[in-house]
Amino acid sequence: FAADTPNGLVVPVIKNVDQKGIKQIAKELTDLSLQAREGKLKQTDMQGATFTISSLGGIGGSSFTPIVNAPEVAILGVCKSQIKPVWNGKEFTPRLMCPLSLSFDHRVIDGAAAARFTVHLGKLLSDVRRLIL
Repeated sequence: FAADTPNGLVVPVIKNVDQKGIKQIAKELTDLSLQAREGKLKQTDMQGATFTISSLGGIGGSSFTPIVNAPEVAILGVCKSQIKPVWNGKEFTPRLMCPLSLSFDHRVIDGAAAARFTVHLGKLLSDVRRLIL
């Protein structure tokens, strides 16, 4: 993830995220964010990433195109969530919408696979209870 600090942007790494549950990831995210803001990250805390999540939502960003940090292969940009009208087939209903933008290295990731990833992520985020299971 990317963290905005008084000393500039840093990208701490949550290691082996595929082997962790949402609670453990959240705890490590909180711990690393605090270390980043206090300037206490070690070099090893910022090495070994393959994927970054960068959010401008907290400062009001409504859209952006994130750039992949080499040697990583992809980065997900998360923008500010907003209530928007969504057509459900009969009427417009208010839904919380969160714009996402995935940038990836085409030399490593096929575009169709990236599209399937964003569709799957959208489904997970549309019902966050799935993340806890």
